[in-house]
Amino acid sequence: HLPRFALIQLISDGIFAALLVAGTGCSQSMFTPIFIFPVIAGGLNMMSRAGGLVAAAVASILYGALLVSEYFGYIPNFYARTIYSPPSHFLDLTNVYAVYGITFFTIGLLSNILSGRLRKTEEALSSTFVRFDRLNQLYKQIFDDISTGIITIDGRNRVTSCNQALERISGYSADDLAGLPFDSFFPAIILSETDPGKQVADLQRKNASSTRIRYTYAHLNLPPDPQLNDPGDAQCKVVTIQDISHLEKMEAQIRGAEKMAAIGELSAAIAHDFRNPITAISGSAQLLQKIHAGPYLEESKAANQHLTEIILRESLRMEKTITDFLQFARPVPLSLEWFNLKALIEEILRQGNKFCDENSKIVTAMPDTLDCWADRQLVQNILIHLLENSCAALSNRPSSWPVVVHAEEVDNVIRLTVRDKGIGIPQILREQVFQPFFSTRKNSSGLGLSIVRQLTEQHGGTVRLLEPEEGEGCVVEVRLPLPPLEDHT
Repeated sequence: HLPRFALIQLISDGIFAALLVAGTGCSQSMFTPIFIFPVIAGGLNMMSRAGGLVAAAVASILYGALLVSEYFGYIPNFYARTIYSPPSHFLDLTNVYAVYGITFFTIGLLSNILSGRLRKTEEALSSTFVRFDRLNQLYKQIFDDISTGIITIDGRNRVTSCNQALERISGYSADDLAGLPFDSFFPAIILSETDPGKQVADLQRKNASSTRIRYTYAHLNLPPDPQLNDPGDAQCKVVTIQDISHLEKMEAQIRGAEKMAAIGELSAAIAHDFRNPITAISGSAQLLQKIHAGPYLEESKAANQHLTEIILRESLRMEKTITDFLQFARPVPLSLEWFNLKALIEEILRQGNKFCDENSKIVTAMPDTLDCWADRQLVQNILIHLLENSCAALSNRPSSWPVVVHAEEVDNVIRLTVRDKGIGIPQILREQVFQPFFSTRKNSSGLGLSIVRQLTEQHGGTVRLLEPEEGEGCVVEVRLPLPPLEDHT
């Protein structure tokens, strides 16, 4: 019934306006513009999109009827006692009617346009309110359901809000914390600008127990509230807190499992590397015992020599394996000093019979005055392992293919490369060669390149495999940093 009631209301307003104009001078009344108000009301009315035009039509009809009645003399009697003068010509009334009629319809059309825009604005605003409410509920749901504790503090370091995860982690509810200083509840959490890396602490919970947490914080760039007297209240922070006690326990268990796995792998490798030498030594010793117990002692000198060589070779092999294991498992502290790199390599080459056969040839290419700042003994171990691998790779290659040791200083770093033209390393295995106990050679512990990487990283350097220029062989690059140039002496 609302549209019907609105139409009756518009007609009633028009009739009242017509009666007022009729009682105050008809065409000469100063209250004629009062017809505009029903027209505006009709345009803003929600009963129809053409409400303003309907109201303009009602006002025009009533005002026209009023002017016609005036022209034919149907006016109140008291007009004779006023300054009212009847219209002298019909065109005078027509002009007045045309002006007001056009005015009524213009205002009705404009009010309809304004009403349409207001209606669209209201619909858009209503839709925005609905979306905002849904978004607000979504954010609140996320804020409450996330497993990370979130707490906000203002510029005075007072707690303004916290989520349910923070209540579970700390034991404090939002009512316990609201409006109180943050430091009084969480003194272990230091929100320092100069120490952003300090993100782990022991949090004292409400029940006096302690838990391990990881925290971060950030500034909330909120605009200042004009209702606040202190603009510092807008300098808010948000702190996120995660309970990592269970995570640290799991990490400790994983580290323990990895340690046990490494011990098992180390034990298996030691057992495998020791089994063959011990078997050879044991068998040789048993044969020697039988030979010495036999009647042909003089005829067994050649056999004695051969068996003795086996015992000595396998003993040296066991000694080297033990040395590699100890060097890998128990690194020694660095003893840094300046030394000539070429002199060190020449000293190693004079002992070349330990790892090179008669077909191996080693060539050096480096300045005579190249000095290195490192632990001399550890750099010697690095070079021995690299040369041993290169010489082993050349064991079945032509003797004209040497091992080239090149060194130079580049950007305050000693760049050392050992290059050979051996069988090379397949691309699929290049990522595994630096892992402990990995080897493609028989009778090898698989610790050579692992020790090289460990000793290089101990110096703060790097080691990697380079692509050979001619597509075959192997190139190992070791980079050892030098001290700053102003520290060179």
